[in-house]
Amino acid sequence: MLTLITGATGQVGRAFAGRLLAAARPGERVRVIVRDEARAASLAAGGAEVVVGDLRDTDALGKALDGVDAVVNIAASFRGVPDEEIRAVNRDAALELGRAARSFGVHRFVQASTILVYGAGRGRPLVEDDPTVPGGPLWTAYPRSKAEAERGLLALDGLDVRVGRLAFVYGEGDPHLPGITRWTASQPATKRHQLVHVADAAQGLTRLLRAPGAGGRVYNIADDAPVTVLEIHQLLGVEPPADGPDPDPWYALASTDRIRRELGYRPLFPTLWSARDAGVL
Repeated sequence: MLTLITGATGQVGRAFAGRLLAAARPGERVRVIVRDEARAASLAAGGAEVVVGDLRDTDALGKALDGVDAVVNIAASFRGVPDEEIRAVNRDAALELGRAARSFGVHRFVQASTILVYGAGRGRPLVEDDPTVPGGPLWTAYPRSKAEAERGLLALDGLDVRVGRLAFVYGEGDPHLPGITRWTASQPATKRHQLVHVADAAQGLTRLLRAPGAGGRVYNIADDAPVTVLEIHQLLGVEPPADGPDPDPWYALASTDRIRRELGYRPLFPTLWSARDAGVL
């Protein structure tokens, strides 16, 4: 099986591609499409085929999809760019990739998404069948574009699409965790956030890729225990946040029952603290 990975030079994509290469079964090959070939040097050294080009370039996309059996779309845009760019990458490019994959006879398509697509909390852990309810402190162009991409991809006839909704990804040097205090500083100390270590994000996406009978299914991918803003600040050694009520205490907290039950997912790092103790922050 030949698998094409997009976003392979980002933190999640690099972790996923590296682990897929390391655990490749006989007959499994990995191809990545990147804009900067130099940034994919370590993946090429690990055995990945590298196609240089942009997802929005028709010729490069055709070269990348030629002979491919499965696609894992991890490419995303969400920090420090205009909303138009976020929509262009997360929604428009994802849908074009899905349509192109179908035309090239690709059998399986894994879409990396976010648990932020649920929007407002429900007073309980979010489950995959919950509809989107716009709202909440992080309801921006990013979750909107990811939600629209999900809907469009799952509606494509003739393409086996499965979606992995990731919690807040951290670990292995990812700058997301230190940067989280930019917005947690204004949140109440008791506000909870659900995280997932980058190794477990990769594990979850791999399970989606390989699972038979998962077409059309959506899965939350997260660790086992949300952490409070106070705990995050304590771990990072920064000033404690202000106290006060949390207006939506169930915002972005999701159940992983489905992926555990159906795909056998178990976090390698069940909590932020276990990752800290293992030295993999």
